Amino acid sequence: MTQTAGKTDLAQIGVVGLAVMGSNLARNFARNGNTVAVYNRSPEKTRALIENHGDEGNFIPSESIEDFVTSLERPRKAIIMVQAGTATDAVISQLTEAMDEGDIIIDGGNALFTDTIRREKEVADKGRHFVGAGISGGEEGALNGPSIMPGGPAESWETLGPILESIAANVDGTPCVTHIGPDGAGHFVKMVHNGIEYADMQVIGEAYQLLRYGAGMEPAEIAETFKEWNSGDLDSYLIEITAEVLAQKDPETGAPLVDVIVDAAGQKGTGRWTAINGLELGVPITGIAESVFARALSSSTAQRSAAQEGQLPSGTIKELDVDKAEFIEDVRRALYAAKLIAYSQGFDEIKAGSEEFGWDVDPRDLATIWRGGCIIRAKFLDRIREAYDKNADLPALILDPYFKAELEDLIDPWRRVVVAATQLGLPAPVFASSLSYYDSLRAERLPAALIQGQRDFFGAHTFKRVDREGTFHIEWSGDRSLTEY
Repeated sequence: MTQTAGKTDLAQIGVVGLAVMGSNLARNFARNGNTVAVYNRSPEKTRALIENHGDEGNFIPSESIEDFVTSLERPRKAIIMVQAGTATDAVISQLTEAMDEGDIIIDGGNALFTDTIRREKEVADKGRHFVGAGISGGEEGALNGPSIMPGGPAESWETLGPILESIAANVDGTPCVTHIGPDGAGHFVKMVHNGIEYADMQVIGEAYQLLRYGAGMEPAEIAETFKEWNSGDLDSYLIEITAEVLAQKDPETGAPLVDVIVDAAGQKGTGRWTAINGLELGVPITGIAESVFARALSSSTAQRSAAQEGQLPSGTIKELDVDKAEFIEDVRRALYAAKLIAYSQGFDEIKAGSEEFGWDVDPRDLATIWRGGCIIRAKFLDRIREAYDKNADLPALILDPYFKAELEDLIDPWRRVVVAATQLGLPAPVFASSLSYYDSLRAERLPAALIQGQRDFFGAHTFKRVDREGTFHIEWSGDRSLTEY
């Protein structure tokens, strides 16, 4: 296979792996004036890309890793877009051997950040640079402008920055890409981005469920409601596409498409990783975790079927006894509140991860680059950036004066919606858990005091006191005297 006719001698960037994401990313680079080297383990995909899209820009196709590397200008820059795991490790090994000192290998897939930390060290030990870059926006974003979150050495960013800026989404003249931090920082931030995405999607689904089965609305009517919501505080990509999905008819039956889709949600792992890491860091990302569990429960089809056949008792189910328009507005406000909690918890996890791994991630950068290209892009990200501009050390995003004032208007509708969901017998795990999280933050006393007493009783785990410093234990099996350590 030879390079396309009339092209320059060497490529500024290369893409390995030409499935839809990799192919679209290569096309994006080419459309924006870059000569792009392309390689796929199966040459047929490389040929298909050149045959179908070779007129979109300058491509240099290769059928071997060696030819691919030779076609790149120095320092060589190659983005891997293959399946995460062993396939990625195999390509990294091939590129490391074929490349020279100072060349840059970029993993653009959804890799677990700890794998990226390991890979960065291994590649650095051989004199090459390794960059784990989170890329958000799906197939459309890869082609037309994603949000990009590269980690790795700062020196690599100096080389990569201009070429990544050329393909990233752009909002108000600012490219949606920036250097996140060392080694695994980019993939960590992308992981949490996806966790926020899980919570956002789940709570939107809960809002739909309440409108559908609480207010008795049909999908087409709910679609119009979401379109209206997308013009206000909830203006976001996910609200926009929700309206599109709900308005869609099944091409075969004419029924609402949402009614013919099996209600079992899939997942690729990033949301689960976010929840696991939240537990490891001790960060209460309750809304995100509940959204992961909700997907898992939806896919537990045999268990759900057995529960329905066994007719688990429902208790007394009440019909909606409020004005429909008022209920719709309550759901809108509750949705906004729960979305704010998801973002706040996500930023908490990023802050904790940054401190744990020494990355120095700037939340203002994330609020900036997530405004365009990515799945969780939303109007209120501008407000999030302003919040961190005013106070980069916010204890929690929702303690910013703007968001605190917003919540004053949202809290009563939010409570009413959670109560309504319970009375209607409709599951609302993210609405409810996010509200419990909010109330836990604002509570003067939590039942953790009792838990510490229990732990001291059965395990002598000791406890602290509110009235003086020190560590204490009650002699539970003896005279129940107080011992200070």
